[in-house]
Amino acid sequence: MKEKSAKRKNVDDQQSTKQKIATVTVSQISSDVIWQLASKYWSPETKGKHLPYDAKIIENIYTQEILAQNQASRRIMMLEFSQYLEEYLWPNYVREKATHAHLMSIVAMVNEKSRERVEVWPFFESLPEQYPEFFRHVLETCLPEGGRNKQQPSMREQTALIVFLNQCFNSMEIELCREQAKRLVSLSMWSCLQPKRLDQELREIPEWRKYWKKLQKKEKGELKPNIAWERHFLQNLIIKFLNILESIPLEGEVNDNITHYCERFLEFMIDLEALLPTRRFFNTVLDDCHLLVRAQISNLVQRSEGRLFSQLLEKLKFYTRFEINDVTGDSLTDHDMTQLHYKKITSLQRAAFAKFPDLKLFSLSNVAHVDTRETLERHFGALNAKALKEIASFLNLVPDELIAPFQWHRLDEDFLKELLITRHEKRCSQLEALNEMPLYPTEEIIWDENVVPSEYFSGEGCLALPKLNLQFLTLHDYLLRNFDLFRLESTYEIRQDIEDAVSRMQPWKSEDDSGDVVFGGWARMALPISSFTVVEVAKPHLGEKRPSRVRADISVTVSVRREIKEEWENLRKHDVCFLITVKPTQPYGTKYNPREPFIPQVGLLCVRGCEVEGMLDANGKVIEDGPDPRPILPGEQRSYRVWLDSNQYRLDMDALQVGAEDVYDSFNIIMRRKPKENNFKAVLETIRHLMNTECVVPPWLHDILLGYGDPAAAHYTNMPNQERFLNFNDTFLDYGHLVDSFPNYEMKCDVEEQLRLPPYRLIFEDVPEKKDSDEENEKETGAEKDAEIEIETQTLQKVLTIQPYVSESRGPYPINKPKQNSVRFTPTQVEAIRAGMQPGLTLVVGPPGTGKTDVAVQIISNIYHNHPNQRTLIVTHSNQALNQLFEKIMYLDIDERHLLRLGHGEEALETEKDFSRYGRVNYVLSQRLELLNKVQKLQESMNVLGDNAYTCETAGYFYLYNVMARWEKFLTEASGVANSEDATVWRTVFEEKFPFTKFFADAPQPLFKGKNYTDYMDIAQSCYRYISHIFTELEEFRAFELLRTGIDRSKYLLVKEAKIIAMTCTHAALKRKELVNLGFRYDNILMEESAQILEIETFIPLLLQNPLDGFNRLKRWIMIGDHHQLPPVIKNMAFQKFSNMEQSLFTRLVRLGVPTVDLDGQGRARSSICSLYKWRYKKLDDLVHIFERDEYRKANSGFLYDYQLIDVDEPNGETEPNPYFYQNLGEAEYIVAVYMYMRLLGYPADKISILTTYNGQKHLIRDVINVRCGNNPLIGWPYKITTVDKYQGQQNDYILISLVRTKAVGHLRDVRRLVVAMSRARLGLYIFGRVALFRNCFELQKTFKLLTERPLKLQLLAGETYPTERLVSDSVEAEVTTIEGMSAMAAFVYKMYMQKIDKIKEKLPTDAELEIYKNLPQAIGNETVESDIEQEQTQNEEPPQKRKAVEEKNKDEPFKPTLIVNEIEELVEEETIQPIKNSEETMIETIENSENIEVEAEEK
Repeated sequence: MKEKSAKRKNVDDQQSTKQKIATVTVSQISSDVIWQLASKYWSPETKGKHLPYDAKIIENIYTQEILAQNQASRRIMMLEFSQYLEEYLWPNYVREKATHAHLMSIVAMVNEKSRERVEVWPFFESLPEQYPEFFRHVLETCLPEGGRNKQQPSMREQTALIVFLNQCFNSMEIELCREQAKRLVSLSMWSCLQPKRLDQELREIPEWRKYWKKLQKKEKGELKPNIAWERHFLQNLIIKFLNILESIPLEGEVNDNITHYCERFLEFMIDLEALLPTRRFFNTVLDDCHLLVRAQISNLVQRSEGRLFSQLLEKLKFYTRFEINDVTGDSLTDHDMTQLHYKKITSLQRAAFAKFPDLKLFSLSNVAHVDTRETLERHFGALNAKALKEIASFLNLVPDELIAPFQWHRLDEDFLKELLITRHEKRCSQLEALNEMPLYPTEEIIWDENVVPSEYFSGEGCLALPKLNLQFLTLHDYLLRNFDLFRLESTYEIRQDIEDAVSRMQPWKSEDDSGDVVFGGWARMALPISSFTVVEVAKPHLGEKRPSRVRADISVTVSVRREIKEEWENLRKHDVCFLITVKPTQPYGTKYNPREPFIPQVGLLCVRGCEVEGMLDANGKVIEDGPDPRPILPGEQRSYRVWLDSNQYRLDMDALQVGAEDVYDSFNIIMRRKPKENNFKAVLETIRHLMNTECVVPPWLHDILLGYGDPAAAHYTNMPNQERFLNFNDTFLDYGHLVDSFPNYEMKCDVEEQLRLPPYRLIFEDVPEKKDSDEENEKETGAEKDAEIEIETQTLQKVLTIQPYVSESRGPYPINKPKQNSVRFTPTQVEAIRAGMQPGLTLVVGPPGTGKTDVAVQIISNIYHNHPNQRTLIVTHSNQALNQLFEKIMYLDIDERHLLRLGHGEEALETEKDFSRYGRVNYVLSQRLELLNKVQKLQESMNVLGDNAYTCETAGYFYLYNVMARWEKFLTEASGVANSEDATVWRTVFEEKFPFTKFFADAPQPLFKGKNYTDYMDIAQSCYRYISHIFTELEEFRAFELLRTGIDRSKYLLVKEAKIIAMTCTHAALKRKELVNLGFRYDNILMEESAQILEIETFIPLLLQNPLDGFNRLKRWIMIGDHHQLPPVIKNMAFQKFSNMEQSLFTRLVRLGVPTVDLDGQGRARSSICSLYKWRYKKLDDLVHIFERDEYRKANSGFLYDYQLIDVDEPNGETEPNPYFYQNLGEAEYIVAVYMYMRLLGYPADKISILTTYNGQKHLIRDVINVRCGNNPLIGWPYKITTVDKYQGQQNDYILISLVRTKAVGHLRDVRRLVVAMSRARLGLYIFGRVALFRNCFELQKTFKLLTERPLKLQLLAGETYPTERLVSDSVEAEVTTIEGMSAMAAFVYKMYMQKIDKIKEKLPTDAELEIYKNLPQAIGNETVESDIEQEQTQNEEPPQKRKAVEEKNKDEPFKPTLIVNEIEELVEEETIQPIKNSEETMIETIENSENIEVEAEEK
């Protein structure tokens, strides 16, 4: 009952939170007292008119707006919106004068920024000298007894201070925070330990004893009070927390603020324990305070309000006992943990033996017999407090007497007993617990708001969730946190699917007394279960408790539409389904209310997962997947065999033994999920499998992945195997390009200037040469080696030796000429390519339009040519990015037989070639036949008898005994005349004796042409290389003759043949086990879109191969991305905000300070448009073509500006028909009107995309387009209507953006989303929104300051048509039309449309001409009329999906000639029947239509 009430309370809290953090409207802002004060004192808009600083203003605002208000979050949001912190609080903070209100105001504002997930620390860095004093002020306020600040903060304020401290410790990458935080958790904090405990710890770790003595000697007994106070700060904070916690009664009311404080404090402790730099010394202090034990026996744990507190306590217990050596940071194995456990138990046994003869049995028993909680309770239960205290004191756990400064310790019997038992009971192995965990979520987890919060998570409270920050304790910890978060994020999506499917089925209680369930509705993704039977429970494997396999049969009645029935019948092996039990209490006909709690309405009791083995045939056998067609089953009854989770089945059976209900007798609904969203189990199994195997990460990567050591350690300049010689192949277009690419190097080239042609080999003289012998090095220590290398590196000069070379000709045919790169890379791009070719870790930050894909493709090509025996793995976030990479790779000099594309999505490649596994197998087989035909041709040309071109093997013998023999004979003859002075002699030898002349008869003739013997020999060798290459390929294909099945051939292709293998990160996570078992190998990884890939999905591709002799063979890891654009998509706000799950590994490495190559030349957008987002990057300039190409020099037809922010101040503003489904009809109508205007001017529809920041607005704009112009042949559909988030990675010439919100800035406040929105356009960007709302948002100011410099009303040049000859730099002499608002634009476009129709009508044939057309043959008449009309009419544009569907529909229909003239004439007649309306009537009609659209949207 307590748990149910707690869950209900959590739901109520979430709903109240949503109401509490209400949105702020612009009218409220302008009339609010805060805004009025801001205008007088700190607003940037009124700078220069501000009144002098007044501390009373801060005092009044804090007491009246932050403390006194019920809706404090809303008031803080208002203050934050007005830039109160940046413009008033921090600039005026001085420690000596700062009041308590001033400090707490800063803390409240920083916490609000953190809650909103916006940057906190940059403004602190504007006045860094004040921060240490401010931090000290915060500490003194937390513990007012020992500091200058004597004012006692309230419980709410203390909670805010704890939250702020946690922010500081979680931002250790910021130097300001790091310098202050590390002083609190250094070795010196051990001065607060009990003397005996301190001596014990130092005795166990001699190294730290040495440091401790140095510390004591340095201080010489004279310790400043401030330093001593800092060292005892965390211990005193823990003591304060324990006093507050133990003041909570077991029954009666408890203040919510006290509960929140306790929860936040535990969160703080967890975060300190979860980072090695903070836990190293703090863990001992925490253990000495016995916080865990005292919290475990506190009253709050037993109260219903303490559910979250208990969950946090379990998490803290987990981390305090984590399997890590706090001294070295090394991970501890199960054996190590067992040894530590034995050590503790034997110490306890010795203490008992020495002190208490009564415990002799305990002292002499073996460890395994006495280390459980039950046996410990039995042995120690009879002891009194005095005896327990003596044992604890002997073990240095508690002081001998409660005297200062240790009077805060507890020595009561309950505490001491729990202390000894908790400390010495056997702990379950983390790995063992993980292996026994069910992978499918159950109802207990799915609807637990503390673990899987709802979508209304505000960020105000804390949760019992792991966090992904900068550092991790071990690889096990890294994987475990990601495992938990991935599992819970999947659980959240499963909850949404279950609620949707079950609510659609409308389960009601039967009207009779049977208690059965009646389903009043239906769902596409769920069916009622007719019968469920467990058919097999296999015996456990040796050493395991769970059954090795549990199978069940499920029968359902598929009485649904044919296409849905096919979906159910096509359930594949390993698809995951969910079995649900509902026992509704609602009577027949009750309507489901989505705003009410879900479980009480449907009566849901339990949820269990299962995995499909297959559908059963009429004989009860599983129908296997295969090439044969599936049997057609009669009737509507279908049965499936499924695998149940063995761990969950064991838990359920154990619960059944103690009186629980049998859940497997009650299932009445089966639910399936969309295949793309249903791969969570496979990914979780992959992570779990990784944790059960020894993860061997390359040694040069290990510490960086965990967040420790030198961030630059894996940079190529610090790698011991840095390459001195690099072949850049076709990277450089000419010698000038090469020189420009290395501005900091002195060039050295011994070749004549006219011969300095690409390609080039480069020798970097500043890279030390590798020594051949290590005899001398063996005598030197590691430090001496490093010092020697450093001195050698400093003495080397930055000189670049350039060696042009001529590529060997591959044959006499024009097609043999290798493909060449045509991109003129910038110096920064060349540095990125160089770094990618070198061993180590390379991070490339690529702002929008800087050629990330071109750089990636060139790196792949150069590695392919420099290291032909190495294999490169390409990983991307999306299939689209992978296809873009492949399309560019095909234009470079890479043999396509070495390319392989794994996973789905290759069908979207814009090429006829199939790069999938089976597509490559087919290519190899067809190429084999083609090459054997060439061998046959060669055999015939050489007059050799026999069937030498039958197989690859016979072709190999033919090459060995015939081709090579004749070639060697020719070489002998040619070398004999090499020195002949008579040219006719050696010409005769080449023309008559060359054995393959007849074979190359189809090559450009004459075959031999040149001035000297060398030219002729080069041609001969080129021809021989062509022939030799044929047999080399055939030798590689020989295995395909021996392997007979497609599966074996595809496996061989993957493991042996392919050199460049591409897949998405999802495919890598799903198929890891299969790839490892195949023996998959690779040497290099290149990741595109790295900043959009989840942390764990970035890590898994590192481990797709088994280690070789205990080492990972990975040599290079290139990550290309942009952390200033949007991160991975996380649906649940709690995981996104609280757990920081949206942080990619790429972003984390950048935060850690790993060196990056920042691309700095963009070639996508106009320079003016680029200025809207370039401020976000270190350096971003425009490439030359931005100023030279006509498309950039010419203005946008019909628009005065190339970008403009249009103020849409419609009265209604945003609406929210469903939670978070934001719409704005005024902006939708306005943006569609502008789109129609552009189409009427002649803009191609495929050059225009409409973007919006919310899904609701996307659907509304589509509806408006559909009603206004979607089916109009003059206008049609734009290229795409989608959200900003979905459009990341894409671009178009002209972008129209709707910002939607009018009450609060919303998630556009995330600067990363702003960067994506501003950077999608190449030539024109037009943004529609309420300017007054966005212009004052601090994070968006730099962009909106530029936008608001131009008029906020749309400026048009109506007389122009597309394309225009007007240049951007030209002065505008034509009349400029200013559009006052949406209604005016609608009227303007209507008038323009009617004029267009009139023009078309004027060009239509007269009645007399139509009579002539009628007498002509039908087809000819059509062609003539159509050719006339097409000059004035643009092709009807539709969305690509719609266009494809129409084409499919009309593909087989015969052509029916129709007169387009008649259609247009009817259109004109319909339009001219109605008189042209004035603008007022048009506005009325627009508003009426808009209301209709809004109603339709709400109904959706």
